[in-house]
Amino acid sequence: MLSYARKDASQPRRTKRRVRRPDPVFSVRNAETLQALAHPIRVQALEALREPASAATVARRIGLPRQKVNYHLKELERAGLITQVGERRVGNFVESLYRAVARTFIVSPEVAWADARRLDTLHSQHSLETLVLLGERLQHDAAALLDRAAFDGEQVPSASVVAEARFASEGERESFFREYVKATARLLEQYGNKRGSPYRVVLAAYPDTERSEA
Repeated sequence: MLSYARKDASQPRRTKRRVRRPDPVFSVRNAETLQALAHPIRVQALEALREPASAATVARRIGLPRQKVNYHLKELERAGLITQVGERRVGNFVESLYRAVARTFIVSPEVAWADARRLDTLHSQHSLETLVLLGERLQHDAAALLDRAAFDGEQVPSASVVAEARFASEGERESFFREYVKATARLLEQYGNKRGSPYRVVLAAYPDTERSEA
């Protein structure tokens, strides 16, 4: 956005506000914020605002009129997805500088949870609650790592194992879980106390949601 400045300036001058660094990931958790995000121009604007920029700069980057971009930036700011981080004087005008509040954005499944029975179930089934939270954490961390690889050129070392097991009875399933946890505990005890780069190790077992019983 532009405002008239009374004093002339021979060179552009930038004023920065004291703001914290953007988060690696912002998780959208309500319908109002999702509505503000769900527009292709705003998605492009967020990508253009990985670093501080004015509405005019964003307009040039995405090839749209500044007035149109101004409107979408106002909506993003109202939703808390971008923030003003400073000003820059260009000639007789002062431009506001904006930056996205995070480097990347994801949508939480909570956005579509209108029925209270889901939350009630999570409160009563603690292992299922842990699984749901773990799924969100994986989405969050994977998005952050992808961002680092895509924009910082980082080679991300990771490993994933997906397997299928079948259990003839509840007792057989419980025996598998006990042995599974016991074997993992030995590995974590061996490597968990060492110095070095920290890694997140995820263990999960749950009923297959896409295949029927054979």
